[in-house]
Amino acid sequence: MTSEPFHHSGHMKKKYSIDRRSFLRSAAGSAMATAAAPLSVSAAAATPLILSENIKGANDRLRVAVLGVNGRGKSHIEEVMDLATAANVEVVALADPDRNVLLERASDFEKKYGKKVRIEQDFRRLYDAKDIDAVTIATPNHWHALQVIWACQAGKDAYVEKPATHNIHEGRIMIEAAYKYNRIVQHGVQLRSSVAIREAVKHLQEGLLGRVYMSRGLVFRRRGDIGNKGVSAIPAGLHYDLWTGPAPLRPFSRNLVHYNWHWHWDYGNGDVGNQGIHETDLCLWGLGLESLPERITSMGGKFLWDDCKEVPEVQTSIYHYPKQRKIIQFEVRNWNTNLEDGAGVGNIFYGEKGYMVIKGYGTYETYLGDKREKGPSRSESGELGLHFQNWFEAIRARDMSMQNGPVQTGHVSSALAHLGNISYRLGRQLQFDPVAERFIGEGEHEANGMLSRNYRAPYLLPAVV
Repeated sequence: MTSEPFHHSGHMKKKYSIDRRSFLRSAAGSAMATAAAPLSVSAAAATPLILSENIKGANDRLRVAVLGVNGRGKSHIEEVMDLATAANVEVVALADPDRNVLLERASDFEKKYGKKVRIEQDFRRLYDAKDIDAVTIATPNHWHALQVIWACQAGKDAYVEKPATHNIHEGRIMIEAAYKYNRIVQHGVQLRSSVAIREAVKHLQEGLLGRVYMSRGLVFRRRGDIGNKGVSAIPAGLHYDLWTGPAPLRPFSRNLVHYNWHWHWDYGNGDVGNQGIHETDLCLWGLGLESLPERITSMGGKFLWDDCKEVPEVQTSIYHYPKQRKIIQFEVRNWNTNLEDGAGVGNIFYGEKGYMVIKGYGTYETYLGDKREKGPSRSESGELGLHFQNWFEAIRARDMSMQNGPVQTGHVSSALAHLGNISYRLGRQLQFDPVAERFIGEGEHEANGMLSRNYRAPYLLPAVV
């Protein structure tokens, strides 16, 4: 099992150096321009570079590897295989640092689909495989951006679960990699492919509520006491060094593997950076915002459980856009609580003529005027399959403008959550320059030190992609 940093083989260097030169010469969004310019989701609509050697036609099967198969990765397997006929795709490989999980998932795959699937503990072996076109990433948060960047360098398209990044700096590098290598990177915010929610956002854009000035994101989830299991021996079959990757190598604890890493800063981002990314993304989308805020404040804490969670159980964040005269509020609650017009996980948009409630993944309702008269509404499921289908269509066309969840959304919606967490951890309101993506004013040095992290060798974020 190798733990060397990922490098391209010789044939890959030769092939993609040609792509890079063509891209830098012809594409409007060069890496230098991307890094220097204000971030805009609409940048994804720039004229794409079409590379004939990378185009797959309708008769060419797209071969997909799924990275991280203990939790969300199971849904990735199912969604890709459900589209096998319609989109001419298939899952051909699975990767997970826990061999026990891998064997179980491979057995399930063979029983359900009647064929074997390649398995690897070390996903980097799949990045070097010529017979794999794309990867889906459902690993812990601290791996997401680095796995996307390495995928782009290896010539693989990528679908990455939310949040796309573990910190703000990673987002810029990820965007640079996607554009430099002309890779189709889809962020797993499937609300953007929901028929109902796309209709809801169209209502907001066309003025159903008049001027829309505020959005609230809600994540009310029952998160119980996880206790403190302490340190124990690494279980047989788990490649713990690889699981930890770029994060600090802590002594093994079942508090981390497999799910509760979400509640520890080295690996997760709390619920605002977990379920909440769907809602931060929708807040931005619905308000028509494509950049980060100028003022951020967040507070909260642990009020119920004396367990080993490091993140707050309850958290309220406010993101202010004074130039646009808009504001985002985000709230995390963790236990018994009321719903807000039926929304426990979702969004509420406020306009001069009424408000809109978005519930879960595919339902919206509107209430108009002083008497809260019911306006347009819709409920429709199937958004995850549509999101994968949209990714596959963009891959075949080599066209970023076709994407519902382009790489820019992965950066901005994740960074919004990270900004709230930085304010919470520092215990004060912060001033932010959304163009330079740096904190300004009092205490800027301490805050800017939290825009990135120290990466553990050999799992290093590249300074130049």
